[in-house]
Amino acid sequence: MLNFSILEPEGVLVLKPDAPLQQEDFTALTATVGAYLAKHGKLHGALVYAKKFPGWDHVSGFTAHMHFVREHRTKVERIAVVTDSIIADVAESIAKFFTSAEIKRFHFAEYNAALAWVKT
Repeated sequence: MLNFSILEPEGVLVLKPDAPLQQEDFTALTATVGAYLAKHGKLHGALVYAKKFPGWDHVSGFTAHMHFVREHRTKVERIAVVTDSIIADVAESIAKFFTSAEIKRFHFAEYNAALAWVKT
């Protein structure tokens, strides 16, 4: 499951995956982000906050995730990945090929520092 919210005044999308990601997670996320972007044009940042990455429930979850990234890759200025997952460094390197956003990794305990960074 993907819990998410948009911090309206700051234009920051906060994503908190806590179970394998499903296609339905991205359907809801796309609707919420689309409504925000229709009013504001872009997000200043996105913050992914997960102790470890939960993966995807099925190939449809992975496909929906990649579609979301492709559709929004130019509409996010910064991405903070806040995790202690061992795959974070690899994911950060790969993500740079799919987005124009500046990406920075933070340890799981550094949520406040990550949030401050994406807000600037």
